Amino acid sequence: MAADRPIVVGTDGSPSSLQAVSWAAKEAALRNSPLTVLTTMLRPGVYGAPVGLPASFFEEEELEAKKRLARAAEVAADAVPEPGHSLEIHTVLGTETPAGELLEHAKTARMVVVGANRQGIIERMFLGSVSSAVATHAHRPVAVIHGLPDTDITDLSGPVVVGVDGSAHTEPVVSMAFEEAALRQTELVAVHAWSDVNIPFAFEDGDPVWVQIVKDETAQLWEYLAGHAEKYPDVTVRPVVVMDEPARGLREEAENAQLLVVGSRGRGGFASMLLGSTTRTLMNSVNRPLLIVR
Repeated sequence: MAADRPIVVGTDGSPSSLQAVSWAAKEAALRNSPLTVLTTMLRPGVYGAPVGLPASFFEEEELEAKKRLARAAEVAADAVPEPGHSLEIHTVLGTETPAGELLEHAKTARMVVVGANRQGIIERMFLGSVSSAVATHAHRPVAVIHGLPDTDITDLSGPVVVGVDGSAHTEPVVSMAFEEAALRQTELVAVHAWSDVNIPFAFEDGDPVWVQIVKDETAQLWEYLAGHAEKYPDVTVRPVVVMDEPARGLREEAENAQLLVVGSRGRGGFASMLLGSTTRTLMNSVNRPLLIVR
């Protein structure tokens, strides 16, 4: 069953990665799924491990990795203090590359969660390139968590925002966005960009041409969302039609949201493109949790 598949989160012990652990723990509790917390360590003979290091170095590496896992498990448990929300936590100490370990565990996961802050050398190594690699290649939904310096990531409120382009690729994206909004008992904001590019002119407020475009596009958007709305009658939906590049409209709506949900590629992407330009832009620019659904 889907509930038996874990939510997997990677940690390197940094504050930003621990925020990702907190978010993953709360998500797992909402879905009644187990949580797998993963970290990695160097071992002799693997790529990136300096030659000639004494055995004591690797023993210390293992000790520190186990401490990271123990701390992350504590953070996960603390993130779900509400009665009735028990959380099954498993820890994994991997010996391959961080991205490789996460992608391997993604094969049997419900979702993979990675941090995205790049403040220090270790964070850039683990949470910069790793988040991009996992978001690009994992065949499960990937949540990219940007650590917030003055905010507990689990205290975020506001709506769930989803990008809708009307293509077949968007169906699983919209379905998951409705599910997330229902779990959080919050509003769903469905953002549809009328154009994928900058328009070389601008309509003035009240321009009858733009008013009609918004009316027509909103009607099509409602029609597209109708089946999902019937499945989740308690979710309030607010449609938004923008005349701008999708990334800009989504970023603006996400400023006060608790979650932004997008597809891995949009209606303009080639089949071989694993991660679209809009999603890549949002990964580097939004400061709210970003859920990428393939």
